[in-house]
Amino acid sequence: GLLAGVNITSPTPLVHGTAGKAALLSVRYASASADKPVVKWQLKRDKPVTVVQSIGTEIIGNLRPDYRDRIRVLENGSLLISPLQLADEGAYEVEVSITDDTFTGEKTINLTVDIPISKPQVLVASSTVLELSEFFTLNCSHENGTKPTYTWLKDGRPLSNDSRLLLSPDQKILTITRVLMADDDVYSCLVENPISHGRSIPVKLTVYRRSSLYIILSTGGIFLLVTLVTVCACWKPSK
Repeated sequence: GLLAGVNITSPTPLVHGTAGKAALLSVRYASASADKPVVKWQLKRDKPVTVVQSIGTEIIGNLRPDYRDRIRVLENGSLLISPLQLADEGAYEVEVSITDDTFTGEKTINLTVDIPISKPQVLVASSTVLELSEFFTLNCSHENGTKPTYTWLKDGRPLSNDSRLLLSPDQKILTITRVLMADDDVYSCLVENPISHGRSIPVKLTVYRRSSLYIILSTGGIFLLVTLVTVCACWKPSK
């Protein structure tokens, strides 16, 4: 006769979960047999961790202490974890075997677990700066949220490529070097993770123009001034 096997399908190979809420690792299986399946869920680690084993929905044996009261196996073999913990993140492999069937069905579902991003804010030492200042720093700060990614916006649009704009490796801190009048604008930051995003209230940065005297002095004018002062001090009018 034909060799029969268990066929498992999953609508979502990747599930984004929220810490403290529930996650459903959803699978369906098809088999020619009417017998109840043996379902085994494992969490892939260096050494796989058995999460649960069941016959149908009846759990076999004792659950590990960290899974107690948080695990259910549903009719179709799906796994319900509630409430989620950050440590639950990982790749879950399910095996469904039925006595009469020769082959075991297998499927892997990836689960991420995150804490939502709280509303970010842009922190600055001052909202005003003089043009040609060496640098000015803006810090995107938020209290909660795992795996954050940061995007800086100037007047609501992503920053243009400018060699004067430096980002920290995680992009949390924006540094404007050698401040120009063109930097006078509104800045905000966007923080995202797999389950949420937050945008700060915009911060207005005001750039004040330096006086022309300052610019002359800073670009070699000092030498000229010192020379003039020296000449005047040494010069004696003839009688």
